[in-house]
Amino acid sequence: MTGLIILAAGCSSRLGEPKQNLVFDNKTLLQRAIDAGRGSGCNPVIVVLGANAGAIVPVISGQDDILIVINPEWQEGIASSIRTGLAEIEKDDRVSNAIIMLCDQPFVDAALLQKLILAKQQSGKNIVACSYAGTIGVPALFDRILFAKLLKLQGQDGAKKILKDHPDDVATIEFDKGNIDIDTKGDYDHLLNAGN
Repeated sequence: MTGLIILAAGCSSRLGEPKQNLVFDNKTLLQRAIDAGRGSGCNPVIVVLGANAGAIVPVISGQDDILIVINPEWQEGIASSIRTGLAEIEKDDRVSNAIIMLCDQPFVDAALLQKLILAKQQSGKNIVACSYAGTIGVPALFDRILFAKLLKLQGQDGAKKILKDHPDDVATIEFDKGNIDIDTKGDYDHLLNAGN
């Protein structure tokens, strides 16, 4: 079984409002991420919130098939959110893999997440990451054997640190639009205009 951790705890400082609630194609960015997780068959689907949780929870509440956890240490950086989500995943012994994804990559869909799971089965590697814009990154799938290393991440170290530390254990899949994420108002405007 593969669990999914959606990292959505940041304060969106460069944007000036919670990016999680920005609407693209009639859904918030966070709801798009949740729907991708649902459609992929991942279980559990965990949403890690932190900053602005009070403004985000009402938008996604009432969805019984997802688990919302609050990261009280979100200001430390992305590592604290990975640890928060993984602590929940680890409670279920049936979960053999975890996918880590961000809430602000609008083109992640269920098919992409399913490709990560399939590539894990076919490659036998302990990590499957997405390849885009000359780099590899999230969404990325990690075998349970690496959970302990993910739990040791600190500060701004994200999943990419594990990818760099274990290059021989990484399989990749192509994700052409993986470099599109929303950090600024300009990013969001570009996303909206590109759809027209």
